Amino acid sequence: MYRLMRYKDAALPPAERADDLLARMTAEEKIGQMTQPFGWKMYHKRSGGTIELDAEFQARIKEGGIGSLYGTLRADPWTEVTLENGLSPEEGARAVNDIQRYAIEHSRLGIPILFGEECSHGHMAIGATVFPVPLLIGSTWNVDLYRKMCRAVALETRSQGGAATYSPVLDVVRDPRWGRTEECFGEDPFMTGEMAVAAVQGLQGERLDGEGSLIATLKHFVGYGHSEGGRNAGPVHMGKRELHEVDLLPFRKGVEAGAMSIMPAYNEIDGIPCTSNEELLNGVLRQHWGFEGFVITDCGAVNMLASGHDVAEGGEEASAISVKAGIDMEMSGAMFAGHLHHALQNGLVTEADLDLAVRRILEAKFKLGLFERPYVNPEAAARVIGCLEHAELAREIARQGIVLLKNEDKTLPLSKTHAGKIAIIGPNADHIYNQLGDYTSPQPRERIVTLLDGIKAALGEEAPDRVLYAPGCRIQGDSREGFASALSCAEQADVVVLALGGSSARDFGDGTIDLRTGASVVSGLSWSDMECGEGIDRASLHLMGVQLELAQAIHKLGKRMIVVYINGRPIVEPWLEEQAHAIIEAWYPGQEGGTALAEILFGDVNPSGRLTLSVPKDVGQLPVYYNAKRSRSKRYLEMDTKPLYPFGYGLSYTTFAYSELEVSPAVIMPDGEATVTVRVTNTGEAAGTEVVQLYITDVVSSTTRPTKELKGFERVSLAPGETKAVQFTVGREQLLMLDARLKPVVEPGVFKVTVGSHAETGKWAALTVLGKG
Repeated sequence: MYRLMRYKDAALPPAERADDLLARMTAEEKIGQMTQPFGWKMYHKRSGGTIELDAEFQARIKEGGIGSLYGTLRADPWTEVTLENGLSPEEGARAVNDIQRYAIEHSRLGIPILFGEECSHGHMAIGATVFPVPLLIGSTWNVDLYRKMCRAVALETRSQGGAATYSPVLDVVRDPRWGRTEECFGEDPFMTGEMAVAAVQGLQGERLDGEGSLIATLKHFVGYGHSEGGRNAGPVHMGKRELHEVDLLPFRKGVEAGAMSIMPAYNEIDGIPCTSNEELLNGVLRQHWGFEGFVITDCGAVNMLASGHDVAEGGEEASAISVKAGIDMEMSGAMFAGHLHHALQNGLVTEADLDLAVRRILEAKFKLGLFERPYVNPEAAARVIGCLEHAELAREIARQGIVLLKNEDKTLPLSKTHAGKIAIIGPNADHIYNQLGDYTSPQPRERIVTLLDGIKAALGEEAPDRVLYAPGCRIQGDSREGFASALSCAEQADVVVLALGGSSARDFGDGTIDLRTGASVVSGLSWSDMECGEGIDRASLHLMGVQLELAQAIHKLGKRMIVVYINGRPIVEPWLEEQAHAIIEAWYPGQEGGTALAEILFGDVNPSGRLTLSVPKDVGQLPVYYNAKRSRSKRYLEMDTKPLYPFGYGLSYTTFAYSELEVSPAVIMPDGEATVTVRVTNTGEAAGTEVVQLYITDVVSSTTRPTKELKGFERVSLAPGETKAVQFTVGREQLLMLDARLKPVVEPGVFKVTVGSHAETGKWAALTVLGKG
């Protein structure tokens, strides 16, 4: 049999198997492999947790028309999959098995389906662990911890049959008004590149056909975080130097780590949409970097070529130019399924064009082992998905990523033993979805630990006597009906913890909150306070609604006021910065965020998170980022260009000192290496973790360069009075730049090596490079 059907011979290399299978396929079957319809629309849940396959799906399978499905287990308001009509972890695994079995047994060639799932901060399916968003993950500065998280996400997703994920997001953020800021690691390409490598290693494992391995999809390729005005999918204006040195860098690192999939961005760069940019997809990605995986569009991106970018006359031309540019698979599949066959008939694409794309897809399926292991074990899915071990991992990430921004007169940590009362006030004190971020599935209330939950648990039996709660207001809206209750709580308390910020919570139909009592209202009505997330861009970075007014009213009572921001982008509120006694930036801390926040508030955990975004003093400063060019203007008429909180900034309950910085040797050749050593001492009274950061400045260069660039970092835990030596290696990779012809070189000259606690402080020493690089 194998002699006749070589693609079924597992002993053959994936490339040979793909060639054999490809030679047997019709044009319709090839186009089917290039389409990825919405998976949740292909079945209906029966009572008892089983599924019934949609008739259209069955017909398309028999015609060879589906090679991949998107979001088969995705649950959220967009899919209209809820806790009631969705599938449990075990039911989901059985459903995927049923879909896969039908595809294999009822298609002519028995090609298994590739199930692609969303996993930005956890598998977006019912029951899966909800980890903190990537913006908080970046704030941990802990690559190993993120790799471990990605391994957990891969285990949960693959146990249900998902074999590809649309993460990590590698966009470098230049304007935090952009709603997808929360999905990114921050403003620095080096850090994002380190996280890219960790994601690929964690998601794809040692081998793709291993247990719990997923294809990692690097997105959005490229420039998505540089959009005009911070508007989603807006035009991007940048030269090739910045494109290669900044935005492409994380993607190159991810490709070098072995990523098997790439997703182009919605935006255009200098007039060319990324979905039809042959120079980027076939040129940079495949020819220069040697990428061997497949390229999948974002949802609706091919349609945008004809309706949005207007570079194609209709669906037929849009499909053709995207395939010619290097697209292999279309998420949603609507344009390829409806137009690609006609484009082939009319000569806009050739069958050889289709073969290039389909071969890449088939090779990926063979590498995943889908032909040998198309089905999963539902009992194993029930055990691993949402397990306690993964919940603890989510809690540890939140602990390490929450950032202490201000701590006047040692307001924090609070005392558990002090008899005083604590008022927990604000719209984000006890709203589960407001702390989870976008791309989150529906959640049962008992799985999520809010700030209020965490504080009550920390105080134990004393909580009923010591904790007061009132929401005060919503994120948006001008209702002040909750002010009286909030002020009453604050007046009775010794300290007020204000949980303010934003929300990326879509309308989960979970009702609303009585602003006077804080109780959930089961009226059938719902309220969406969403002011962040995909497609939710802002013109300002101020708090929305009457949140600031609530804080100002509470401040008049003269109580100690601690602000906890729970949000997806930086907040700029000068009055709060001035008046609050302490400020914590929690981003969206995930399902265990309330526990982590309580541990930090009470000093059980010493905060060690550090910012990966510069926080501006005013939105008028934007863009403001630490690695800007030296040639930028020094100030505005009203203020300077310095941020309120710089990149890398974060406080601790202890203090750290740096000494004895040494660069050895101090002179190297362009291909040489130097060791940078610094001693870091805990000079305070509490154990703590410092994030030691290495920056490089090219003092004189043939093209203009950034003021400084992050080139290394390390978390160092120290007991009181303890000193540790921290070492970094500086070589070609850290000193590289692009010359006038965009050729990578290490130029001779002096480099300033700075080591410190954030981008605007530290000790420095010189490193000299001789010769030509």
